[in-house]
Amino acid sequence: KKDEVGLAADISRIFLSDKEKDEITEELNAIMNYMEKLDEINLDNVEPIVHMAPAKNVLREDKVWQSLDRDEALKNALDKDNGFFRVPRIIEE
Repeated sequence: KKDEVGLAADISRIFLSDKEKDEITEELNAIMNYMEKLDEINLDNVEPIVHMAPAKNVLREDKVWQSLDRDEALKNALDKDNGFFRVPRIIEE
């Protein structure tokens, strides 16, 4: 496992001391041991779940209400053109 940690570090271009490799190897081994314990659990009578709580869409009916007209919306614009806001270009072609 320590060799695998070293290889992963090399591929990632991360320098790890031997002490760090040992620590990471120990942590990964602990995680893998925990995963092996989870594999031992009998789940034959347990239905798989996707969400912990039942998923429910909360929808509301759309309502139309008065908003600003175009002239009101554009009255404080620094730059406008033909009824549209003009903003500085931020993406070059």
